[in-house]
Amino acid sequence: MNINKHNSRAWDKEDGLEEWKQPFSHEVIKKAKRNIAEVLLTNSKSVPSDWYMPVKGKKILCLASGGGQQAPIFSAMGANVTLVDISANQLAKDKMVAEREGLAIDIIQHDMCDLSIFEDETFDMIFHPISNCFIEDPNLVWAECYRVLKKGGSLLSGFVNPILYLFDMDAIEQGELKVTNTIPYSDVEQLPKDQLKKRIENNDTLEYGHSLDTLIGGQIAVGFAVTGFYEDYSCDDTLDKYIHSSIATKALKV
Repeated sequence: MNINKHNSRAWDKEDGLEEWKQPFSHEVIKKAKRNIAEVLLTNSKSVPSDWYMPVKGKKILCLASGGGQQAPIFSAMGANVTLVDISANQLAKDKMVAEREGLAIDIIQHDMCDLSIFEDETFDMIFHPISNCFIEDPNLVWAECYRVLKKGGSLLSGFVNPILYLFDMDAIEQGELKVTNTIPYSDVEQLPKDQLKKRIENNDTLEYGHSLDTLIGGQIAVGFAVTGFYEDYSCDDTLDKYIHSSIATKALKV
């Protein structure tokens, strides 16, 4: 099966439970126009403002960042924003917020792994929230991000701590940490057949758990210098009692 097409449909689904699917309000965008804003790469901890400010006049690529949140914030603060996401429904929310607030955002439905639609050294910054858990090879993203960033440009990324994928997800939902998997992890290859069938039938996302060697080492391997790092909680209370289960990095094209 085509995992990208499946995950595109999964993100198009309106389940009302995903915080990344809730467009920002008029009040939030109004504050952003006064440079009062918070943006997220992970589930709850705000990105330090010195990672991205000032943004006025900068060319920013919001990569796999649809949902009516980060792209409108940066546009409201005066950046020239391009948004790429695979989900038509997520992008529709950005279009709605942009029209509501009078913002200019170049909105493109496209695969994050293929940025051939952009010339070399196009952007000053790439903002890439948690999303590479939905693709098989994040190294494709790192290489393309490096190519389309200007020298001295920054890549801000969020991703899942691979430790999360060691555990049986059904057991986690019952409050139990049961180690059943290995890292690197793939739903398609490691989920029990009945659980995989259920996820496909429910149009739930299919995910990958990548090693830190891929998630951080992969950025370094293509030429980035990692200059910022923090951990954050996820939405899983069972694991969050013991360890932060998401990570954010800032990397520079040197």
